[in-house]
Amino acid sequence: MAISLPGERSLAAATPAHPLAAFTRWIAQANAARTRRVALKALLDLDQDRLADLGISRADVALAIQTPHRGATTLNAARARNAHS
Repeated sequence: MAISLPGERSLAAATPAHPLAAFTRWIAQANAARTRRVALKALLDLDQDRLADLGISRADVALAIQTPHRGATTLNAARARNAHS
């Protein structure tokens, strides 16, 4: 039997499979995703001038809503692009 160092163990081997912990993590991730969606949709309620002050447009917000896994990155890129304009 080979001896493995702690850094060589797989994540699955290092993490006990506890169903309650997995369910709790899933609930936390779902709540975080919902909070992000609500915040992005609230940005759509702002007028165009307010969005321009933030350095984003309605199209940027719509793109962030369509790509939830990259929403913040999308808005940060838009702000950086508009800051140089």
